[in-house]
Amino acid sequence: MATVTSENEKVSLENIKTFEDDYNVTLPEEYKNFLLEYNGGDVNPNVFKISDEQGESALNTLYGLNISAEYDELSSVFDSLEGELPQELLSIGDDSGGNQICIGISGNYFGKIYIWMHDIEEGEYMDNVFFLANNFNEFLDSLYEDEEE
Repeated sequence: MATVTSENEKVSLENIKTFEDDYNVTLPEEYKNFLLEYNGGDVNPNVFKISDEQGESALNTLYGLNISAEYDELSSVFDSLEGELPQELLSIGDDSGGNQICIGISGNYFGKIYIWMHDIEEGEYMDNVFFLANNFNEFLDSLYEDEEE
């Protein structure tokens, strides 16, 4: 089971609702529960498998809402990736290589976890997106220790 360490300020359902309204998104319940409990943070263990071809990666951090300042991590990442990230996905964290860990926010993608690989040239739509887990909790449960440590 993954352990989350977070020094981020606690958020309320109202803060989450404001984010959803501002960005016209609906967040899955289990991800909202994570934000309410931890509001982002570092996860240990943090290694996950992308695919046989892509190999493994390490989760760097999960973003949170920063309600005490104008800077809002989820919002700033959303704004900076607008037009690059498929519209069905919301970046909720990154890996050690700067690839984005995403949660599906619409259609058949809703609630599922993906990785968007920024350094893979996209041919067809979503060619640089890889499925990781059916939901947020399954993703956290799938993380494991780096065997080389």
